[in-house]
Amino acid sequence: MSLKVKKELVAHLDELKRKGTLKGKETIITGIKPAEGEKGPRYFIQGYGDKEFLRMNANNYLGMSLRKEVIEAEEKTAKEFGAGPGAVRFISGTYTPHVELEKKLAEFHNKEAAMIFSSAYATVMGILSPLISKETIVISDELNHNCIINAIRLSRPKDKKIYKHNDMNELEKAIKEAIGNCKRVIVVTDGIFSMRGDHAPLPEIAGLSEKYDPNFEEGIITVVDDSHGVGAIGETGRGTMEYTHEDRIDILVSTMGKALGVNGGYVVSDAKVIEFLRETAPFYIYSNPITPSEASAALKALEILDSEVGKRLLRHLHEMTRRFEQGLIDMGYEVIKGEHPVVPLMIRDTQKTSELVNYLKDNGILATGLNYPVVPKGDEEIRFQICADHTEYDIDYALEVLKEYKEEH
Repeated sequence: MSLKVKKELVAHLDELKRKGTLKGKETIITGIKPAEGEKGPRYFIQGYGDKEFLRMNANNYLGMSLRKEVIEAEEKTAKEFGAGPGAVRFISGTYTPHVELEKKLAEFHNKEAAMIFSSAYATVMGILSPLISKETIVISDELNHNCIINAIRLSRPKDKKIYKHNDMNELEKAIKEAIGNCKRVIVVTDGIFSMRGDHAPLPEIAGLSEKYDPNFEEGIITVVDDSHGVGAIGETGRGTMEYTHEDRIDILVSTMGKALGVNGGYVVSDAKVIEFLRETAPFYIYSNPITPSEASAALKALEILDSEVGKRLLRHLHEMTRRFEQGLIDMGYEVIKGEHPVVPLMIRDTQKTSELVNYLKDNGILATGLNYPVVPKGDEEIRFQICADHTEYDIDYALEVLKEYKEEH
């Protein structure tokens, strides 16, 4: 490679470091100690020897990735079908577990059909591109996930409009401004916003889309990415649509890589929409699917979620979330209140956020600090993520560490 190119790359890295946005070295997990007694699972990290860490920055909301039944389902299918699919879906890369999982996902969300991708990021990138024509205006929440932002950017719509976070007056204004300027509108939002743990007002979004749909030659399509919602919120874990009692959303995207504890993403919708996407979504057509064994593991996780065991896991998850959130409030910490297991501890200062993250790590707790520009200036926070395999002991230990920090500082 040209030394001149390398120089530019190094300069870019130096600039990231100067801004404080360089991610740096990855934390490497070297082992897991199963739950024992009053403690949930503990993690070992490279460079820290036998020091145990309580993980409070995982998307594994229901603890599915460590469940014996899920692991056994994956092992059994790997022995039957091998370690990988060996091809894309249209070139003999479709296996029985893929088809069974898609059928189960559609039934779980009460939709006609589903299709799976290698990840939820790939799902969003894969489906928005074919849905966005040259005569499409996309309207997006300002706090939508990076995958939505990049999918819109790469799809080159006729125009894009960004509305203030969850501001329905701005959304309505954007829809009105699009009338007469395009044939199709796509309104896209996260279900749960991963940095804050709050949710989109889906009934209002669906209502506005339904109200103004007749004004567009090709109508309005609503798309929701509920990767942090499914398996983490709603009475039976069906996500933000269940939580808000709204079933008019046209296209729902989610993941198997969070609450289901496995790997992969998926989309559910009407059968004809899914048929169209199978024929046009490049991330589906030209990429290998998840392995058959991963599909079987996801099926087992979905089966557990859609059972009495799943309901118990959800109840425990929400109890631990309330316990942690209320504990922070009682100590005088600022949080964004909500029922979702993402609990943001608002620090509102970059240096103090980094200091507290390091203090937590010194005390055996892994949490994620979010600084500008990942979040707006003044919204710096530590994002805690509660999981169903956290125990009362775990929650109380974390609160005690945070109490000691507050007293010291």
